[in-house]
Amino acid sequence: MYDPLRAKTKVVFYSAVAFLFGLGLASGLGWTRSSNAMPVVSETPQVSEAAVKPAVDLSEAFVNLAGAVTPAVVRIEAKRPAPTNHPEIPDAFKRFFDIPEGNRGAPPQGELAGGSGFIVSKDGYILTNNHVVEDADEVRVYLQDRRYFDATIVGTDPFTDVAVIKIDVGEPLPVMSFGNSDEVKVGEWVLAIGNPGYGAGTQLDYTVTAGIVSARGRLLGLLNNDLRRTPGVDPKLAGYSIEDFIQTDAVINPGNSGGPMVDLHGQVIGINSAIASTTGYYQGYGFAIPINLARRVMKDLVEYGHVQRPMIGVQITKVSPEDAEYYGLPSVSGVLVQGVTKGGPADGKLKPEDVIVALDGRSVGYQAQLQSRIAEHHPGDRVTLTIYRNQKKMDVTVKLGEAPINEVTAKPVERTVHAAERLGINVEYVPEDQGKEMGFGRAGVIITDVAGASPAQRRGVPRGTMLTRINDVEIRSTEDVRRVLDGIKGGQIVSLHLLDRTGATQVINVRMPRK
Repeated sequence: MYDPLRAKTKVVFYSAVAFLFGLGLASGLGWTRSSNAMPVVSETPQVSEAAVKPAVDLSEAFVNLAGAVTPAVVRIEAKRPAPTNHPEIPDAFKRFFDIPEGNRGAPPQGELAGGSGFIVSKDGYILTNNHVVEDADEVRVYLQDRRYFDATIVGTDPFTDVAVIKIDVGEPLPVMSFGNSDEVKVGEWVLAIGNPGYGAGTQLDYTVTAGIVSARGRLLGLLNNDLRRTPGVDPKLAGYSIEDFIQTDAVINPGNSGGPMVDLHGQVIGINSAIASTTGYYQGYGFAIPINLARRVMKDLVEYGHVQRPMIGVQITKVSPEDAEYYGLPSVSGVLVQGVTKGGPADGKLKPEDVIVALDGRSVGYQAQLQSRIAEHHPGDRVTLTIYRNQKKMDVTVKLGEAPINEVTAKPVERTVHAAERLGINVEYVPEDQGKEMGFGRAGVIITDVAGASPAQRRGVPRGTMLTRINDVEIRSTEDVRRVLDGIKGGQIVSLHLLDRTGATQVINVRMPRK
C-alpha cells in the first residue's frame, strides 16, 4: 500500500545523501578550495574638493574652451607639384622602378604637406601660415565633421608667414573670435590648438595643449633666412620680413602650424607658426604670429590679393644699455636709427642716431615691435614718431611709403592635368595571356602606378590591381578609362571597382578634383 509520508521521507533522505556525496567529491577534486577574492576598490577622494577647487576650475575652463573653439579649426592638405627637371627614365631601366617597358612613366609624384588653419568668417575665409600652402597647386580643407572641400588660395605673404584661403560650403560656418595681441601679458594662460591630421603614420586630429606666454617680441630670423634662400629674391628685400613672435611653452609640433593660439576667453591672440628645436620637434619653445599683425595682413590679402606694406625707410637696431646711457634715454628701450634711405619717407625727417621710442603715442621697445606697429597702417598714412635726438625728446611726423615686396609674394602654381592623371592613376592594358600570368585570369586594364599626394593615393587605391568598372561603365581598355574620366566633373564621386590577383574585389570611391 502506498504511503505518501514514507515516500516523502525517502526523497528527503536520498537528496541529503546525494548532497553529501557531491560535497565530498568536490572537496576531493579541489573545487571547494578558497579562491582569490576581488580587491575592494576605494572611490573616496583623497584630497578634499575645496583643496583642489582652483585647479579643477582651471581644468573645466580648458574643457569649455576646447569645446568652443575646435569646431572652427581645420586641417589643411596642400599638394605641391612634382619637380619638372627630372629626365625621362629610359625603357631599359624602368624595370628597376617597377614601371612597365614602353610606358612613358607614371604621373608626376607630388609632395603632400599638411598643417592647420582656422575659420574667420561664416562664408569660408580661413587664416593659416604661408609655409603651409606656399607653392601648392591643390589645397584641401577638412572640417570637424569630416567633410572636406577644395580651397582657393586668396593670397599669401612670406614676409609675415600669413596666408588666407577660402572654401565654399554653401552654409554658415563656425568662426573664431579675434582678441588683441597687444594686450597679451607674459605669464597668462593660453591654448595652442591644431588639427595636424596624419603625422608619423598616426592620425592626430585635433590637439589642444596648454601653457603660458613666455615672452613677447621674439626675433628668430626664420623668415629673413628663408627669403634670402628663395631663388630670384633680392637679399635686400628679406629685411622687410616682420618677426614679432609671441613665445609660449604650450606644445607646438609640425602639423599644428597655422592653428590658433587662444586666451582664456577663447579669442585668437596668435597663429601657431614655429618652434625652436634641434630635433625638428617640440623642445619647450613655441612661437605664434600676433593676431593684430595677421589681421592687418589678412585684410589686404582679401581686398587686394597682396599686402600693401608701409615703410618709413630707415635701418634700425635695438637699443643697448650703452646706447641708452650715451643718448640720455630714460630706459633701455626703443630702436636706434642707423641709416635713413635717401629719397625715402623719413628722408629729411629722421637722422642717424635718432632713437625712436614711440609711434602715435604707443611706446616702442624693440625693432620687431616698431615694424609690426608700422605694418598695421597703410601706405600714405601719416604717423607721429617720438624720438630722442641729442638727448632731447621730440615728435616727428612721417608720411609712410610702400615697401617693394609684392613681386616675391607667393602665388599658386598652375599646371595642366590630363584624363587619368586627374585622379592620380596610371593605367595600362594587358592581354589575356599576360593577365593570366599575372594572376588575374583574363585581359584587362591594370593600375600600374598611383601618384603621390593624389586623390587616389589619399583614398588608398592600390597599385597593381585591375580596374574592372568605373561607376556603371565596364572597363575593357585604356580608352574606356580616358573617356569615362573625361566626362566626370570636378567634385563628383568616381566609383572604382577593382580586382586583385587573389580574385578579391574592392570598391573605392574617390572625389574628382576640381582642377
